[in-house]
Parts: sequence; structure tokens; C-alpha cells
Amino acid sequence: MLEAKIQQLQQRLTESVLGAERPARLALVALLAQGHVLIEGPPGVGKTSLAQALASAIGGCFKRLQFTPDLLPSDILGYHLYRQHSGEFDFVEGPIFTNLLLADEINRTSPRVQSALLEAMNEGQVTIDGVTRELTAPFMVVATQNELGMAGTFPLPEPQLDRFLLSVPMELPSAEIQQEILLKHAAGDVTSQSPDEIIREEEILELQQRTLKVGVSAAISEYIVALCEQTRRAAGGQHTVSVRASIALLRASQARAVIAGEEYVLPDFVKDVFVDVMRHRVLPEDASDVEQLLGQVLNQVAVR
Repeated sequence: MLEAKIQQLQQRLTESVLGAERPARLALVALLAQGHVLIEGPPGVGKTSLAQALASAIGGCFKRLQFTPDLLPSDILGYHLYRQHSGEFDFVEGPIFTNLLLADEINRTSPRVQSALLEAMNEGQVTIDGVTRELTAPFMVVATQNELGMAGTFPLPEPQLDRFLLSVPMELPSAEIQQEILLKHAAGDVTSQSPDEIIREEEILELQQRTLKVGVSAAISEYIVALCEQTRRAAGGQHTVSVRASIALLRASQARAVIAGEEYVLPDFVKDVFVDVMRHRVLPEDASDVEQLLGQVLNQVAVR
């Protein structure tokens, strides 16, 4: 039954943004792996639409926060409000207290504000005024990011980038897909997807636990380590790929196996998610293309 819901969820995401089959699958990988996803690309290619489609399909609470230059950490986490009639401070929860947070255009605010998400993304909790508050599981951050270099954008710090399980590039669709979109608009067939949820919170938690139990052989573990080591050498620095990145590649591969209906991680699953797990973490010393560098790493490392 849960296997059928995975397929339904993937279909909902694919239908929501035409031509975004791979981004839809990667968003599902992040959900099953208990990770966070960074959706990158120019404006108007469906980044926010994909996140909203995911939110409408899963159970639980969904909140959207537009990141702007004047945003404050308290606007994300919450704050204490003094009640004059009682003489006490009440805590007002910020949008971080949700199951799925859409951080729209996350790189339009300063690194100081972006860092307010670090504890929540890594530990599922927030500490405010010395008090630690747990977030409700499942918890997931879906962030959209405009291309760097655009007016009013700030680069995400390395610690922030490292807490995203994977990055999902979204580009302008092909001419055929663009024509299909135009014809739908011309026919007035642009109604939003059904808001009915496909999968409940407890089912998501069950699938996440199933993902953790997917078998990983010693050969696959060795393959993942070898890929990360070769990536560090190719990028020219040890700082570019952390141990967290290795674990992220493992978890994403396990989630990919669940989507494929397998009980063990196969080399093809690792290869399928490798570039997306590493793309935002790799900072090569020269100006070489990151995609090309990671493709070379895949070709150079063999499964033993």
C-alpha cells in the first residue's frame, strides 16, 4: 500500500510542474531520507510550484516564508511577547514550527539570518533565549534559491549548504514542454492540483524508518567513501566534502532504493543521486564546471 502511495506522490509532483520528472523524484528522495532540499534555478521555472505540490500532497502542517533582506532570525524561529495584563512572557512560535517549511528565495537574505535554520535542520530543534524546543516530526525544509549573481542575492555559507541533503537544479523546459504549457493556458486548463493529501504523517514516518533499514553492503559503503575521497582530490580541498556529505549520499541512495522498490542499495542508486548530493558542496579551486568535475569522478571510481 505504501509503495502505491510513493508512486502516486511522484505522479502528483510530476504533473504539477511539466518537464520536472527528475526534480520531482529528488524531492521525494529527500522526504524519505529525512533530509532537506535546495531547489536552484532562474525565476519562473517552477521551483515554488514543486515545493507547494509536495506540501499539498503530504499530511501535516505547511508554512511558507518569503526570505527578504529585512528578515530577522525571530521572524523564522519566534519570539517572547510580554503580556502586560499577566506580567508574563508568552512564546510566539515562528514558521519553523511546522512539518514542511518552504524557504522561498533563501539567498535573498543575509547569512546571519540564514544561519537561524542551522540547528533546526541538523537537530530538529531550536534554542531561543536558552530554552530548547523540539520540532514535530516529520520536519523538512524545502528552500528555493535564485541563481547567484542576480541583484539582491547573498551566497549561502558552507555550513548552511552542507545541511541540505541534495540540491535540485531546475532549468527552462524544452520548447515542446513550453508549447504544452502555453496550450494549457490558452485552453484555460491551468487549475491547481487537488489539495487532497496522498500520504499521512504517520505513513511518512513509517517510510522514513523503512529507508533507514535498507541494506547497505560493505562494497557499497566502500564505493561511497571512494567517491567522496576522489571528489575531495578533484575539487582541490579537504573542506569541500564533509563526513555529513558521505552520510547524505548513503541516505539518499537508500531512499532511491525504496522508490525503486528494492531492499538493498545498488551501485546504480548511488550513481543516480551522487551529483545532486555533491553539487552544492563542491567548491573547486579553479573555475571548472562542477557538473563536469563530478561526472569525471563517477567515471574514475569503480565498484569493487
